[in-house]
Amino acid sequence: MTMNVRQCLRACGWTAAMMLLSGVAGAASPYDLLVKGATVYDGSGEAPFVADVAVVGDRIVAVAPSLEGPARDVIDARGRALAPGFINAMSHAQYSLPIHRTAESDLRQGVTLEVVGEGSTAGPLSPALLAERQRSSATNFPFEWRTLGEFFTGLERTGISVNVTGWVGATTVRRYVLGDDNVQPNAEQLMQMRQLVRQAMEEGALGVASALIYPPGVFASTEELTALATEAGNCGGLYASHLRSEADQFLEALDELLEIARRSGAPATVFHIKAAGQDNWPKLAPALTKIRDARERGLRISANMYPYVAAATGLSATVPPWVQEGGMDAFRARLKDPKIRARVIAEMQQPTNSWENAMRDAGGPSGVVLASFETASLQKFAGKTLADVAKAKGVSAQEAALQLIEAEPGHLGAFYFSMSEDNLRVQLRERYISFGSDLQALTVSKASGVHPRAYGTFARVFAKYVREEKVLSVQEAVRRLTSLPAASYSIAARGWLKPGYFADLVLFDPARIQDHATFERPQQYATGVSDVWVNGVRVLANGASTSARPGRFIRGRGWSGHAGGGCRASASDWTTSP
Repeated sequence: MTMNVRQCLRACGWTAAMMLLSGVAGAASPYDLLVKGATVYDGSGEAPFVADVAVVGDRIVAVAPSLEGPARDVIDARGRALAPGFINAMSHAQYSLPIHRTAESDLRQGVTLEVVGEGSTAGPLSPALLAERQRSSATNFPFEWRTLGEFFTGLERTGISVNVTGWVGATTVRRYVLGDDNVQPNAEQLMQMRQLVRQAMEEGALGVASALIYPPGVFASTEELTALATEAGNCGGLYASHLRSEADQFLEALDELLEIARRSGAPATVFHIKAAGQDNWPKLAPALTKIRDARERGLRISANMYPYVAAATGLSATVPPWVQEGGMDAFRARLKDPKIRARVIAEMQQPTNSWENAMRDAGGPSGVVLASFETASLQKFAGKTLADVAKAKGVSAQEAALQLIEAEPGHLGAFYFSMSEDNLRVQLRERYISFGSDLQALTVSKASGVHPRAYGTFARVFAKYVREEKVLSVQEAVRRLTSLPAASYSIAARGWLKPGYFADLVLFDPARIQDHATFERPQQYATGVSDVWVNGVRVLANGASTSARPGRFIRGRGWSGHAGGGCRASASDWTTSP
C-alpha cells in the first residue's frame, strides 16, 4: 500500500515522513498549504528572508526559496511578513475562551497561543471551590470540570480557535487546602498543597504561579511558595509571579522571587514587570540589574510586560488585605462596623510598606479611572476618576471607594496610571522580556470599561515601538512574541518557523499593523494581520475569523503522557534553555 506524507506523519513519525517528502521513500504528497513569496521572520531575531513555506497536516514541512508542487491552498504572500504565531505570554483568556471561543481580540493581532493563569486558575477545585464556581457566572461554561487538566481538555473538546496552556495557581492550591483566611499551613497541609501542584503538573501545567498582592495569595509565606515552586521545578516547570510589590517594596519583592528560584531550582518569570508610582520609577534600573546578575549566575529568569502606562485591576486593590480576609461577603460585612471602617480609611490614607496600595501608586484618586459597573445606577461613574466620584458624592476618595465596592455585586475594575513611558522603553530593550495582555481575549461588544491592552497589546508593539519609535526591529519584536516565550516556558516545537514545528503562522504587514483601542474607546480591533493558521488550519482569513476551531491544550513537560514526562527527583534533572 502506498502511504502519503499526511498518513506517515500520523503513523510513523516526523523523520520517516520527511524521508517520504524528499522522495527517499516514494512520491511526495500534495501540500495542504503553500505560502509563496513571504518575507519570513522565523523567530530567531535574525534578518528576514524571502521564501516559500509548505505545510502538511499540522506541521511545517519545508521552508525554501522556491517550492513547487500541488497544494490544497496556495497563498500569495509577496510583500507581507510571515512569522510563527504570536504567544500571549500572560493572558486571562481562561475566563473568556469558553464563551468567546474565537479569542478574536487576540486572534486579529496574530496570537495563536494563550498562556493563562495568574495565581488563581480553573483548578483543582475543592468541593467549596466547586460550589463557588457553580454560584458564579461560570455556570454558563459549556462543560464541567474539577481538575486543571479537565478544564483545559474541556476547552479543547468544546472547540477554540487558538491554543491554550497555563499555570496551576498558588492561590487556587492555597484556597483548596486553607480557604480564604490568613493562616499558615502545617506540615500535613503543605504536603497536600505540594501534591496538588504535582497532580496539575502531571496533567500538563507549565508551572505554579502566584499573585501576591491579592487576598488570600498575599498571606502566603516565602517558605510556602518555595515548597510549591520546588514541586513545579521537579516536574520540569517554572515559578511565575505577580510580585508581592511593584511599588515601594519592588526591589525586595524581586529579591523574594530570585530567592525562590535559587532555593527551588525552578526557572522563574516575572508577570507584567513594572515600577509603579512616580517615587518608585528610579527602582527599575536596579531591578533590571538584579535580574541580569541572576541570569549571569545561572538562574533562568525571564519576564513579560504590556506596553501601556496604566495597570488594570480591582478597586479593592486600594484597600488593605486584612479587611478582605475570608472573601467578599466577609469583607463587605466588616465594612458595616464603624470602627473597622474608620481604621480601613485611615490605613488607605497612610503611606505603608505592609501592603500594596494601588491608589497611592497611581498618585492619588485622580490617577484611578473607574472601568465599568454591573449596577445600572453606578454606570454613570464609568470612565470617571475616583476623585470625580468623591467630589460628586461629597465624601473622601477612600470613602467613595468603599461605597462603590459595597454597591457593586460583581468585580469592580479600575485603571491605575502609575507607570513611566521612559521605563517602558527601557524594559523593551531587555532581551528576556516578552509580551502579555494580562487580560481576557474578547469579541467586540457595546460594553465599555476594558483596558485597551485587551485589543491592542501586540499590534501596539509593532506600531508604536517598532515603526514609530524604533525601539525594536521587526525581527526582534517577532522573537519576543514567539521563540522567546516558547523557550522561557519550555514549550516544544512552537515559536519558530522551521520544518518540524507546528504550523502556527501569522501573515501580516509590518508597515500597517496598528492598534486602535484607547481608554476612551477600547472596543476596537487591531488591523494589519490578514491571515492566521493554528495547527495548520486557517482561523483568520483576509482579516475575518473562520468557523475553524483547531486550538489545542499545549501540555507542559511534566505531563505524564509525554515520552519522558512525569515528575523527577529535582529540577536539576531537567535541561532548560538559558
